[in-house]
Amino acid sequence: MTATPDVAPDHEPHPHEISIKVNKKKVEVLGPETTGLQIKEAAIAARVQIELSFQLSEKLPGHETRVVGDNERIKIHAGQQFVAVAGDDNS
Repeated sequence: MTATPDVAPDHEPHPHEISIKVNKKKVEVLGPETTGLQIKEAAIAARVQIELSFQLSEKLPGHETRVVGDNERIKIHAGQQFVAVAGDDNS
């Protein structure tokens, strides 16, 4: 007898809110997958002082970051951290 997968291949996992951080502020996003644009929209709704035109990056271990495009779909997890900066900010 084979194990039954938790999610059928033709169905998306049940959407649920996940707490992440954008610019060190708590933001609730609908996961388990989202886009860079949806993260920025959720951050703006949570009153994080960013704009949709800002560049979004995911914080990685070792003080590294990875740019997340507006249309890029990513899996997210609780506590994941992102930074959003104006396009001309080189910090």
